[in-house]
Formats: sequence, structure tokens, C-alpha cells
Amino acid sequence: MLVAMVILVPLAGEIKFYPFNEIYRVSFGPPALFLFLLWLRKVPTVICGLLAGLSVLTFRMILDGIHPQPFDWMNALQANFPSFTYYIAYSLVFFLLKIHRYNQRPWVIGVLGIFNDFAAGLIELTIEVLSFGTFLTLDAIYKIFIIAIFRSFFVIGFFSTMKFHDSKLKEAEIKKRNEHLMLLVSNLYAETILLKKSLQHAEEVTKQSYNLYKVLQQLKQGKKIYNLNEIPQQALRIAGEVHEIKKDNQRILSGLSKLISDENLHDYLDIQSLFKAIVRSNKNYAELLGKDIHFDFSYSGSHPPYHVYTFISIINNLVANSVEAIMDTGKIILSADQQEDWLTLRIEDNGPGIPTSHKEVIFKPGFTLKFDSTGKSSTGIGLTYVKEVVEMLEGNVTLNEPKEGSGAIFIIRLPIEKLTRKGD
Repeated sequence: MLVAMVILVPLAGEIKFYPFNEIYRVSFGPPALFLFLLWLRKVPTVICGLLAGLSVLTFRMILDGIHPQPFDWMNALQANFPSFTYYIAYSLVFFLLKIHRYNQRPWVIGVLGIFNDFAAGLIELTIEVLSFGTFLTLDAIYKIFIIAIFRSFFVIGFFSTMKFHDSKLKEAEIKKRNEHLMLLVSNLYAETILLKKSLQHAEEVTKQSYNLYKVLQQLKQGKKIYNLNEIPQQALRIAGEVHEIKKDNQRILSGLSKLISDENLHDYLDIQSLFKAIVRSNKNYAELLGKDIHFDFSYSGSHPPYHVYTFISIINNLVANSVEAIMDTGKIILSADQQEDWLTLRIEDNGPGIPTSHKEVIFKPGFTLKFDSTGKSSTGIGLTYVKEVVEMLEGNVTLNEPKEGSGAIFIIRLPIEKLTRKGD
């Protein structure tokens, strides 16, 4: 943008017309600088003005040197120096008025732009008076003010058009995102219907299997006599129901896989952004539970962008467990270390820890140490889920003893290729 400014401002300054006479010219250099000052919010305004002034001064001296008569660079410098001071003054007044503050209020920018152009014009005229011995008249000041109004409204018209175009682009992006979200939710809704049907089938199969189990037990114990021809029919019905469940699950898996595999740039993020997302969500969870928990994270090595859903779904379960385990106040530390083709993740908390006697069963389905106020236990599938997902990715998860004090440390090792985009 700075390079574009240095090139375009001098060129725009040569697009000019003379509304009053051959002395007062209206060029489009100042409006071009004004637009660049509005866009270049992170660059010091005075530096922009200095670069623009030097580029205009240099460009005009080069144009003067093209003429056939002998070139006197001192005369050329003296003749064009007021223009240089104009651009310096223009950027300085822009800074003093803090026009950046009103980026969302074009009419305020327009009014301030008039004053900005008028003040810079007066300074340029004063320099000309001091340099060439001319006189400062009310007519000259009036003409400078009229030119300032014209150029300011030109800038506001162009700037408003750009803002309108930008808002339309943002509106289209939001609309596209909402349509994508609506489609995603509708697809998930369709999958939940299939899942509900599959659960109903599973419940029916469970009943039929249990009835068949009772029949076989009674036959084994000789308590009752049944027609043995009915047993194969019952087993066949159970097999048919299981096959129906399998088909439903295949449809659900296919639909969910398609939703997840439609990957875009946001499906992969850098390690810092991933940790920040995990910390932010679990900090909110801790506050919801009325707990004061400090989170910290660190990483070492060279990390490529990781798949968002896989990464977060694994770590989030362990971090949420730590949040729930900590009583009132505590600390949770996350770290990631990349070495060759492996990623090592460490989740450490200073909660009550896990008893030694339970370490062999913590990853088994249904095992839990968490109970609510009514004594009802949690599902006990969080750690089981983590272990299954990690092992499906050809990694491993272990529970380590903290060196000092209580708490728990989970270590996850994963092959990096399972978390990254192909080709990264």
C-alpha cells in the first residue's frame, strides 16, 4: 500500500484542471493521499505524508528536467518545495484531527477533510509568499476554501462508495455463511432422525435378544418345553433387526463423514489458535461451575496447522475432566511438543488426582469418579472416547504421576500426519 501511495499520489497530482485561472489548479493528489491515509491505519500518518511529499517533489522535478531548456535543479526545487510542504502539512493536520476515529461516519470525515485541505492549502500559500514574495489575499484564501470543499466531497463520494461495496461483500459473506450453517444443521437434523430410528431398532433387538436368552436358559434348566422351530426364527428376526441397524449406522456415518470431510481453510488452525480456543471454552465452563481456574499453555517445535475437530475433541475431553475434578480453585497447564513425526500433548492439573487403585480401569467404559449433588454418576465414557480416538489415529494416551503434590497428568502421543492436511 505504501508503494502504491508513493506511485499513485504524484500521478494523481498531474490530473488537474483550473476552475478560476491558470494560477489556482485543482489536482487529485490530495484526495488520493486522503484515501491512503484512511486505509493505512497502522502506518504513522506523518510518515505517509513525508513519503508522499518526497515522491511528488521528485516526480515534478523529473518532469521539469524533461523540458528542452537547461535544467536548474535549485530553481526546480524552490518551485516545487511548497507542494512538498503541502503534503507534510496535510498529513500532520490529518493526525491532529484524529480523522481515523470517524472511519464509520463519512459525513464527519467530509467536514474534517475540508478543514484538513484548507489548513494545508494555507500553509502552502504561506510558504509561497515567503519564498517568492507574493501577497496573501482574501480572494486567494476564498479560492483555497472552495477547492478544499470540492476535493473533500470527491473523497467522501469515493470513500462512501468503497465502504458500501465493502459492506455488500461482508453481507454476501454473512449470507453465504448462514446458508452453509443452515444446510449443515438441516443435514445434522436428518442424521438425528436416522439415529433415533437406529436406537429404536437397537432397543427392540435388546428385548428380543433377552427374551431368547430366557428361553434358552429355561430350556437348559429343563423348566419349560418350547418348540425348537421357533428359536431359529427368533434368531433370524434378531439378525434382521441388527442388519437394519447396520444400514442405518452406515447412512449416518456416510452423512457425518461428508459433513466433516467438506474441509476448508478453517478446518486447520495453528497450535496457538487451537490452544486459545480450548482455554476460552473451558474458562467459560469453569466460571459456569463457579470455579476460579488459571489456564496456561506452551508449545515447542515446528507445528503445522492441525485438524481443528480432531485436535479439540481429544484435548477438550481431558481439559473438561480437569475442570470438573478441581474443587474451587486450581490450575490447568497445556503443552505441545513436536519432535520429528510425532506430536506429544500434555494436560496437567493440580486437582485431587486419580487413586493408584483406579489407574488400570480409568479408560474402561462406564468407570467414573464424578457424581452430581443427587448422587447420580456421569456416563464415564469421556476417557474411553479419548483412548479410542487416539488409538484409531495410531497413537497412545497414558496417565502419569505428578512429581510433586496431587493432580493428574495425561500424555498423548500422536503421529503428526494423522492431524494434518495431506501435503503439509
